[in-house]
Amino acid sequence: MKDQSIIIVGAGFGGLSAGIYAQMNGYNTRIFEMHNLPGGLCTSWKRKGYTIDGCIHWLVGSSPQSWMHRYWEQVGIVPGREFVYFDEYMRHEGKDGRILTLYSNVDKLEQHLLEFSPQDAEAIREFVGGVRLCMAFDMPSASAPLFHRILKGLKFALVFALKYRSLQKFLKTTTADFVLKFKDPMIREALREMWVPEFSMFFILFTFAWLHNKNAAYPIGGSLPMSQAMARRYLELGGTIDYGKRVEKIIVEGDRAVGVRLADGSEHRAERIVSAADGHTTIFSMLDGRYADAKTREPYEKWPTFPSILLVAFGVNRLFNDEPKTVFGISFPLREPVEIADSTQKRLWVHVYNHDSTLAPAGKTVVEVLLPTNYDYWKELARDQAVYGEKKDKVARIILEMLEQRFPGISGQVEMMDVATPLTFERFTGNWKGNFEGWLITPENASTIMRPMSQTLPGLSDFYMCGQWVQPGGGLPSGVMSGERLVKSLCKQDGKRFRLQK
Repeated sequence: MKDQSIIIVGAGFGGLSAGIYAQMNGYNTRIFEMHNLPGGLCTSWKRKGYTIDGCIHWLVGSSPQSWMHRYWEQVGIVPGREFVYFDEYMRHEGKDGRILTLYSNVDKLEQHLLEFSPQDAEAIREFVGGVRLCMAFDMPSASAPLFHRILKGLKFALVFALKYRSLQKFLKTTTADFVLKFKDPMIREALREMWVPEFSMFFILFTFAWLHNKNAAYPIGGSLPMSQAMARRYLELGGTIDYGKRVEKIIVEGDRAVGVRLADGSEHRAERIVSAADGHTTIFSMLDGRYADAKTREPYEKWPTFPSILLVAFGVNRLFNDEPKTVFGISFPLREPVEIADSTQKRLWVHVYNHDSTLAPAGKTVVEVLLPTNYDYWKELARDQAVYGEKKDKVARIILEMLEQRFPGISGQVEMMDVATPLTFERFTGNWKGNFEGWLITPENASTIMRPMSQTLPGLSDFYMCGQWVQPGGGLPSGVMSGERLVKSLCKQDGKRFRLQK
């Protein structure tokens, strides 16, 4: 049997979960993390007493009845966590005064849409029918009685067999194409805005199915407390985390990974090396592209990724009690199109954190605006740090002026402003182009991309990868599932039975 030592690069959800499952199974692991906090992209930061959350809006698997819930129990996120369920996913406001509300409850959503646009009854029923179809696709919780698990598993298999063609239809349809079925321009605009237009419609349907089943709640406290809980779980199991330690190279001897070299020049060795860091950096920088064949390169050269984001946050001396509590926020029209950084905006989507008082001082609220943006635009600006800083300040001022249109008086109530560009996320997480969610699943690549990718590289032994770059679908679940998948494969190699510890 091999030595039980493993070095893991990165303390994001992928690295922490790999470490947790490895420790449960008798491996001796050590994590090197470039930042001084755990969590990777699942993070938040403080400015002037306000907490800016850079990740979580909902956590799939929040329901104890869900099969995904067991993962969060195993990695230490569930104990003591308070979840909040919202009645509304998003509000889309029109210039004509109409308000389109995308409700979490599918029955309420259907009724509202039919009242909002009776002419779109056929498209609405197709959309809602797709959501109801997806509601049936949830395996039973591992803690459920055996008989219940068997029955639900059989139901799952039956529904899948009977509805396979319907699922394939939605999987092969983009949001942009599906919205053309609607005659009402506001419905078209709202559905197009809530997801990336090239994204498969399949995943919008699943989002509403999770919301209806109360399986996609917001965890009070946001992202960082979850990451810290995972880190505690890992440490309690005997693991070690070295913070502020950037890995620059994977040490390879005779086509075998034997250790890592840090930015400070020190070298550390183990029997196995796992990279839970950014995939592009791992393959093309840490390993200099030596083990990247055509199949390995293809995703990085051809597959689309989620867009990079620009996050602008405000700390506001105001409660916003008169505003709805939503999963994803409020979208409102601007009086005139406005140029913000590298794009022109006709609308602004704003997330008011009036549902989480822990993120702000008493009587105050965090407000965030997220915009898709181009990494190269900010990279070019950053060649002159003064110009880069001025552009960030200008963006914050412009957005604050736009918020004044929807929230009169907000300009005089703002106590904190902060701007995070793709370069910000890249600097703190190392993620390729500041990308926050890996591969974008489109109808063209869905059949390939939905299958878990290889966690090894051709020609290199004792080296493995986990995280969102090898577990398509994005989001926090991909990190945890990839960690478990990896450790199961290691146990199989070593002739060990994979086990879980409470």
